[in-house]
Amino acid sequence: MMDFAILMAYYLLFWLLLINNRAMSEPEEYQTYIIHLDHSQKPESFLTHESWHHSIFNSLSSADETEMLLYSYNHVMHGFSARLTPSHLSEIEKSPAHLATYPESFGELYTTHTPRFLGLKHDSGIWPAASYGEGVIIGIVDTGIWPESESFSDNGMPSIPQRWNGKCENGTIFSFSDCNRKLIGAQSFSKGLQAAGIKISKKYDFDSPRDFYGHGTHTSSTAAGNQVLGVSHFGYARGTARGIAPAAHVAMYKVFWATDTDESAATDVLAGIDQAIADGVDILSLSIGFNQTPYFKDIVAIASLSAIEKDIFVVGAAGNDGGHNSIHNGAPWIMTAGASLVDRSFTASLTLEDGFSLEGISYFPQSIYLTNASLYYGEGNISKAVCNHKALDSNEVTGKVVLCDNSTKVEIDEQLEEVKRAGAFAGIFLSDKSHLLPEKYTIPGVILNTASGTLVREYVTRESRARIKGMRFLTTKLGSKPAPQVAYFSSRGLDPISPGVLKPDILAPGVDVVAAVTPNMPFMTIGNYDLVSDYELWSGTSMATPHVAGVAALLKSVHWDWSPAAIRSAMMTTAYNIDNTGNILKDENTGLPATPLDFGAGHIDPNKAMDPGLIYDMDFQDYIEFLCGLDYDQSRMKALIRRNQWNCSKEHTELNYPSFIAIFTNETVKRFSRNVKNVGEKESEYHSNLELPTGMRIRTEPSTLTFTQNYQKQGFVLSVEIDKKAPNVTYGYLKWIDQHNHTVSSPIVAIKT
Repeated sequence: MMDFAILMAYYLLFWLLLINNRAMSEPEEYQTYIIHLDHSQKPESFLTHESWHHSIFNSLSSADETEMLLYSYNHVMHGFSARLTPSHLSEIEKSPAHLATYPESFGELYTTHTPRFLGLKHDSGIWPAASYGEGVIIGIVDTGIWPESESFSDNGMPSIPQRWNGKCENGTIFSFSDCNRKLIGAQSFSKGLQAAGIKISKKYDFDSPRDFYGHGTHTSSTAAGNQVLGVSHFGYARGTARGIAPAAHVAMYKVFWATDTDESAATDVLAGIDQAIADGVDILSLSIGFNQTPYFKDIVAIASLSAIEKDIFVVGAAGNDGGHNSIHNGAPWIMTAGASLVDRSFTASLTLEDGFSLEGISYFPQSIYLTNASLYYGEGNISKAVCNHKALDSNEVTGKVVLCDNSTKVEIDEQLEEVKRAGAFAGIFLSDKSHLLPEKYTIPGVILNTASGTLVREYVTRESRARIKGMRFLTTKLGSKPAPQVAYFSSRGLDPISPGVLKPDILAPGVDVVAAVTPNMPFMTIGNYDLVSDYELWSGTSMATPHVAGVAALLKSVHWDWSPAAIRSAMMTTAYNIDNTGNILKDENTGLPATPLDFGAGHIDPNKAMDPGLIYDMDFQDYIEFLCGLDYDQSRMKALIRRNQWNCSKEHTELNYPSFIAIFTNETVKRFSRNVKNVGEKESEYHSNLELPTGMRIRTEPSTLTFTQNYQKQGFVLSVEIDKKAPNVTYGYLKWIDQHNHTVSSPIVAIKT
């Protein structure tokens, strides 16, 4: 019995040793992490943070520094990104210098005649006052740039500012000679993607700052493109296409690449922003976003706060999620841009044989005129009537114009493809939502609203030989009404991370924006022909973002001493919320009046922003106070503000924000403290003017602010009350008005929970 027990003991020991040896022999998997370090812990023997990071890797067991270390960061944070095993990570996290670890994450782009719409003129207003943005450097974090585009010609451009530290790197079909006085910097960052095993396409991309997708070229052109002759061979843009700040300099930081996922690695985005700060940009335009997380985990929020500390204005896209509570890039130090429709539309007109004429939306790019065509409608067959997949009979529709009824189940692009498949010449689509991308118009097509479309349907069902007398493509129409509107895709508040800060901040043009793109790839196919262009129409909050960046560059050029918060305040307090029909801005989704949860302070107005009268200013300490109010522990605060010591006031954690949002639970009154700085006439007297809906009561104390000198500050307290029977969401406005025609407007939103 004893011998058997001993035998079993040896047997178990053998298997334990075998299992342990197998575990020891199996290699650990590598993953990418961003390591945030306490810079004060750097030994004095290391002259640079890079040398310190290298020494950390040399101290790790079985570590190959050349294979593991991706980037060293010095401005967005003190730290590095690297491929590490769990054992390596454990060793690093035991160090007293370790602050935080961020696993690799991936972000996305927010994409799906504007200078004239914004009121920019050559002979008056902010353009000549700002010398078109001369001397300002805009950093674009995006997909790269196409340097040959005429938008980046340096004809007439001023010299490069001496403070500029950036460079243009050599790479695939890109060299430093591609830069000039307009495009003064171009660098690319892809180590994070490659470390994650995500392959960058060699067919559709370039291992260099050269743009593959057109997005970065488009945003750069929108923000600061030079004056060029607009493309007219497709009819989309006639006359000129010009950026918002055409005399500003551009620096591109490519962090997005052609991959299967079209995503960007957080490590690469951090590296791009870190480099932009080091290079000396004045404005940062971020048309990207990651999943919403608390600020101490949000790499864009952390990096942007570092930029703000260096006095760099940062604007980010609100996102294209469309619904409420879907804001991205909502940190209060980032200006969050939503997207609007402007007063330009692209149309087609049609006349029925009985003489009745209609007009609808169309992006078909060829200028053609169709006459005397048969009109088909699948009456009596629901599937044919809505042009469902494979429902149409080619024998019935070939060479005809097909009417497709409104459908909640079949999308317009699916209807168009069915009309095309069946051999019809053109399609008429009934819908109150004209959400069809320009490149989808591969055959002549027009979208009619259901009211107009019903008349066409009545005609075709009444006439046995219904015909189209004439159908004309493509017409550009200015002065469309109502405009502006909140784009259907633009993300709305509340901000899921900080609902007490009203987001988005502002609206800017983000639908059908004409700007330069890459001419290397066709953007659509018509018949047997692939179409390419130097300019295209793009939509998304990522298109609104460079508009705001361009306006910020103009304001910076006029007011070099203004802080990023002052520039944001000027844009917000001079924004407007009334469209060109004299009504509140509408929501494109519903056709109903929108609210500040949709449009923030309103639509951007560059000329008024130049002279706002008063500004709600903030500095870095104000953001520290705000973060203190979030009850972050010491390690989280260190990670965010990159400091070991800071001061938290126990009395004041409220931001001096240019908008107000009061969230009521059981309270009856909410009070807000603010101060404003006089940047208008030296002697000014402002009186509070309150625009209130039924059920809301607002009071300011005092109700008059008197200034006797420039940059003088005055404080006030705003109290908000709402009735029990008030709607769950209601809003009004506080407007400070002086004798010099300044109106300093702030939205006040009240929410019952």
